[in-house]
Amino acid sequence: MNGVTNVKKYCVFLFQLIIWSSYTLAEWLSMNDRFFYKSLMFLLFSYFAIYIGKLILQSTKQTLLVTVMSLFCYGVLQICLEVIIPIH
Repeated sequence: MNGVTNVKKYCVFLFQLIIWSSYTLAEWLSMNDRFFYKSLMFLLFSYFAIYIGKLILQSTKQTLLVTVMSLFCYGVLQICLEVIIPIH
């Protein structure tokens, strides 16, 4: 049973990385938007990530844990890539 749960967590983690990547693309495309609209867009993508996690894992605690982990890993990856490949 634990192996199935770990696979589900991994799948949710990967789906959420795709969602965070989509958010980054949408943010890049809306470069001239105000901070308020970018914040709303982040909340929408966060809701979508949590909804997908809850749908697959069926546990609020595990969903929040995986969501925080995926967002943290994606943030660290973004920072590392900006240091290695500066866009500006």
